[in-house]
Amino acid sequence: MADEPEKPEPPTPPTAAADKPASSAPGEPLKAEVSRTDAAGAGVSAAPAEPKVATAPPPKPAAPAPKPAAPAAKPAVEHAPKAAAPTGPPDPPPPADKVPPACIATLQAAIPGAVTAISYWVGDWTVIVAPEQIIEVARHLRYAPDAAFDLCTDITATDWPTRAARFDVIYCLYSTRHRHRLRVKTMVGERQPLASATAVWPAANWLEREVWDMFGVDFTGHPDRRRILMPDDWQGHPQRKDYPLEGPGELLMENPLDWLKLRQTKEEADIE
Repeated sequence: MADEPEKPEPPTPPTAAADKPASSAPGEPLKAEVSRTDAAGAGVSAAPAEPKVATAPPPKPAAPAPKPAAPAAKPAVEHAPKAAAPTGPPDPPPPADKVPPACIATLQAAIPGAVTAISYWVGDWTVIVAPEQIIEVARHLRYAPDAAFDLCTDITATDWPTRAARFDVIYCLYSTRHRHRLRVKTMVGERQPLASATAVWPAANWLEREVWDMFGVDFTGHPDRRRILMPDDWQGHPQRKDYPLEGPGELLMENPLDWLKLRQTKEEADIE
């Protein structure tokens, strides 16, 4: 008879903790656990806890002081009105300790009323004369023995548009014999004629041409009054203070070659 297979034993039911036999080995206390029997004062009843004393809540901080009232608005500061545009240079008179050169005194005696003012600035003497007497004054300063201003080193101008006689024309003179200098200044209006000094100082030729080209001062009696810096067909006088910064309107072009082409076209039309 064949062997019957062994039947598995039924599982043992879990035993309750109370049913386990007590172990004879003492149990190890858990970590961080202090045995009650080993603690100090074990077996002594704990003292009753002291009753907590009720404390009053801290007082609330006082309300912040009210902000000071905004300061009153400052009165508007009255700005001084802008100064008017100057109508010319100051032309300071000579100081009390400066005696004018003998040539100026001789000029005043030779042509009464010609010198309207005398100025001294940075070591230079200037006589201001009436425009209608400029040639008479020039001849005296050129040929008088104590003056002998045989060289006209420069002629220039300044523009003061708010003044009726808007142009100051200044002649810078030098004497090679006496080695002294003098400036002669006169004032003329925009279309007021001013006699040319080329007959007295030949060097004034190109200098007067430049002043006419840049400022438009109307020199009369000039042997060759034409432009010297700008093209002959240029419009206006560039160093006047009212001259437009962008140049003459209809001739203003971005490329200078365009202006040359326009000029060439005009010349070709004149030839035809």
